Amino acid sequence: MADKKKKNLPPAAQKYKAFQQKRETKRPILKNCVKAFFVGGFICLIGQFISTFYIYFFDFTEQTVGNPTTATLIFITMILTGFGIYDRIGQFAGAGSAVPVTGFGNSVISAAIEHRTEGFVLGVGGNMFKLAGSVILFGVFSAFVVSIIKTILIQWGGL
Repeated sequence: MADKKKKNLPPAAQKYKAFQQKRETKRPILKNCVKAFFVGGFICLIGQFISTFYIYFFDFTEQTVGNPTTATLIFITMILTGFGIYDRIGQFAGAGSAVPVTGFGNSVISAAIEHRTEGFVLGVGGNMFKLAGSVILFGVFSAFVVSIIKTILIQWGGL
């Protein structure tokens, strides 16, 4: 299929394509994957330390410690984003910093910082949830659907 497309190109375009392929920088895919894995794992390790801290000092249980841990990680991410530190982490780690819940916090605060010159209501408030709004909407809708299914199954005696 690629050869068919190449044959249909004019000679100048074929030369340019060959020129482009010679000078294209090769991305270190394995190195990027390893960095993402370790940085994402380190963020999760920090989350585990926070969970253990809450369980030990604030009498949370393993079932109830998830929400405060998530909120704490998002808060730390927002502070680091405000100081420009999380952007450097993201440059280094790529998806390793975007996949955990910290990526969500970074996206929310980045939009707020970017549009702060437009005012608090229309700038920060209006643009902060452009990306996060769809995530929140999908999360609420998914939780609603799962709860409806669970309620139906309980009513029928399945669970």
